[in-house]
Amino acid sequence: MWLFIVLSLNALLSGYVFPGEAALQEGDCEVCIKFLTNFASKLTSKEMSDPGTIQEKLKDACAKAKKKENRFCYYIGGTSDAATGMLGEITKPMSYHKPPEKICERLKTRDSQICELQYDKQIDLKNVDLKKLRVKQLKKILSDWDEECVGCLEKSDFIRRVEQLKTEHTEL
Repeated sequence: MWLFIVLSLNALLSGYVFPGEAALQEGDCEVCIKFLTNFASKLTSKEMSDPGTIQEKLKDACAKAKKKENRFCYYIGGTSDAATGMLGEITKPMSYHKPPEKICERLKTRDSQICELQYDKQIDLKNVDLKKLRVKQLKKILSDWDEECVGCLEKSDFIRRVEQLKTEHTEL
């Protein structure tokens, strides 16, 4: 009898999740938090109180999202090609004015991929030596600027093209 009680108690305690373990660490859910914060800031107080309106606006925002934000929208079911539908996990708490950090923390328990999304590190073009970058990074710079390098075959061609366009696309 005592053995049964000890084993049952052990099984219960080993399955217990401590509240501090579910909390987000620094850098977790970067895309989720930023996207939802920006999204919530664009809603009026009337729109913020209705989950149906929030869901409609969220789908509109997801239709315009690109890169990492689009991938986030795919994970939550905000895109037309998404296989899941977790929009209710966002819209209902948001209508209660729950902070995006707490919403993302809850989403992390449902799908860990959501919090694994990270933004790409930005390259500081003012201080970087382009000759030390890889061709892939140079191509990414051009892609971010929506530019192409027609006829570029070698690294030096890409460097030359980035140098040409640098003044147009960098802030002074």
